[in-house]
Amino acid sequence: MSAATGQELANATGIDPGAIAHGQTIQSVYVYEAPVRLWHWVNALAISVLAVTGYFIGSPLPTMPGEASAHYVMGYIRFAHFAAGYLLAVGLLGRLYWAVVGNHHARELFTLPITQKAFWREVLVMLKWYAFLIPQPNRYVGHNPLARLGMFFGYLFIAVFMLVTGFALYGEGTQAGSWADRMFGWVIPLFGQSQDVHTWHHLGLWGMVMFVVFHVYAAIREDIMGRQSLISTMISGHRTFKQ
Repeated sequence: MSAATGQELANATGIDPGAIAHGQTIQSVYVYEAPVRLWHWVNALAISVLAVTGYFIGSPLPTMPGEASAHYVMGYIRFAHFAAGYLLAVGLLGRLYWAVVGNHHARELFTLPITQKAFWREVLVMLKWYAFLIPQPNRYVGHNPLARLGMFFGYLFIAVFMLVTGFALYGEGTQAGSWADRMFGWVIPLFGQSQDVHTWHHLGLWGMVMFVVFHVYAAIREDIMGRQSLISTMISGHRTFKQ
C-alpha cells in the first residue's frame, strides 16, 4: 500500500499511516481512557435495566393476588425504568463532554468521515469480513469503519430517540409545567398522540436489543478471529494485537 493511500485510510479510519506504509506491527496501544470505559459499563447496565423493565411496562405481569394496595410491583418496575433512563441521559451527556476533552478515540462515537471514499471502501471490506468472504482485513486501533457506522446509527441514534420519546412520555406523567413536559412535550403532538409515541418507543427497545446482540457477537468474534483484544480493552483500556 502506498504512503498516500495509507494517509487517506488513516484519515478515514484512524490507522497509523506509518504502520501502514512500513508494515509495522503494533503490539499494544492505549485506546480507551478511564471515563470512556466507566461510561461503557454503566451504560450497559442502564440499557439492560431499561430493556427488562420496559418490556414489562409494555407487557405487564399477570394480576397479583389480593388487594392492589398490598402490591407495588409495577411501581418498582417503573421507578427502576425512570432511574435507568436518567442514568442513560446523564451518562450520554458526560460521554459527549469527554468526546471534546478526551483523546481522538473518544470522538469516534459522534463522528463519521462519510465524505471520504476510503471510509466507505473499508466499510465494504469489513462487511465481506463479517460475511466470511475474505481473509483477515486491516486491523484498527479504534473502531473499524463498519463498527463506527453501527455505533452511530445502531446505538447513538437509537439512544437519543429513546431518550427523547421516553422523556416525552415521562413528562406526560409528571403533568403540564414539569421540566420534562416543557422540554419534550412537543414530541407527542409531533407523532400524533400518546399511544403512537408508546408504540415507537417500544419498537426502539427492540432496535436497541438487536444492536446489543450484534455488538456482543462482533466483539467476541473479533477477539477470536480478528486476533485482537476487544472485550478486555474495555477493562484495561489497552488494545493488544496478536501475531
